[in-house]
Amino acid sequence: MTKLLLRLFVKNTEDPTDSGTRAAVGALSGIVGIVANLLLFTGKLIVGTLSGSVSITADAMNNLSDASSSIVTLIGFKLAEKPADEEHPYGHARFEYLSGLAVAAMIVIIGFELAKTSVEKILHPENAAFTAVTAAVLVGSIAVKLWLSLFNGKLGKYIRSSALEATAADSRNDCISTGAVLIAAVVEKVTGWHIDGWAGLAVALFILWSGAKLARETISPLLGESASPELRERIVDYISANPNVLGYHDLMVHDYGPGQRFATLHVEMDQRADPLACHEIIDDMERECLKSHNIHLVIHYDPVVTDDPVLNRLREETEKILSGMDPRLRTHDFRMVEGDGHRNLIFDIALPQAWTGREKEIRQTLETRLTEQEGRKIYTVITFDPAGFNA
Repeated sequence: MTKLLLRLFVKNTEDPTDSGTRAAVGALSGIVGIVANLLLFTGKLIVGTLSGSVSITADAMNNLSDASSSIVTLIGFKLAEKPADEEHPYGHARFEYLSGLAVAAMIVIIGFELAKTSVEKILHPENAAFTAVTAAVLVGSIAVKLWLSLFNGKLGKYIRSSALEATAADSRNDCISTGAVLIAAVVEKVTGWHIDGWAGLAVALFILWSGAKLARETISPLLGESASPELRERIVDYISANPNVLGYHDLMVHDYGPGQRFATLHVEMDQRADPLACHEIIDDMERECLKSHNIHLVIHYDPVVTDDPVLNRLREETEKILSGMDPRLRTHDFRMVEGDGHRNLIFDIALPQAWTGREKEIRQTLETRLTEQEGRKIYTVITFDPAGFNA
């Protein structure tokens, strides 16, 4: 069914990173979600009103919030499709994240209102009628939500959209909450226990939890989270495969929304190589990274000395000392400047978060140990880089 809908409503299914393709997939998900959730809302609202069940009515309102969420998602994908302009040179792809945040806010508000209604039903319980129609509507709702979960999950994986994957998870969770409502209705019918209000409260709390979780997931990329392991691996694997690259470090990824990712990276090359040739190699890597991985990559060229035995020995000794302190402490951009009766070592260290505030200790340990080993005064000039950029 998913493949059929994609063929019917999405023109270009070959490139999931294309902004037009993403917008079409987002529109497909939104329209299907709106229609399905409005049908479920209408059916449950009628059944909940006729039976007097607050938990079924609460579940109906949850479907209404899902329909509203689909509308916001649909608008978000459409706005995210807008190309870059003078005021927004990085494009508008973050609208996809903003739509997710708006959805989260709507879910929290509805969850809060449903919680108040459920508490009133707990304090003032009423008998709820349970019929075969009620059971059929709830069972049908679980089936539809299960299909929506699978549908949105496939679309989310296809275009690598966290918004659609969150929608899929929300539909899966709705299966659980509707199942709880169905169980509550059956228990009340069989035993006469008034647990309808408690079931409604459970659904409301579940909605609040889902809204808070979705808000956290959408706020994270807006604040600037680290690159995903998959994205980092794609960049690093491509760069390190070039035989001219001796090393790399300081990978920073800036996320302006799906399909609008910018990255910077330092690559080390032999200082004896022709600088113009190195520049051409770097240009080729930047162009290929954009073409193959849709990542706007800017590479900084670091020439390194590879044929100085003294420098190589001091680098090995430095790395050995650091490894003894913590295997996560690593160096890059290692250089040496000879002084009058001493040597200056200039390099960077990838600093794990646990070592923040202990930079002076690292520097003093290195200078003391290296001076003892060399029999000559060693001074270090160290730049400490966050380890998160050098994973």
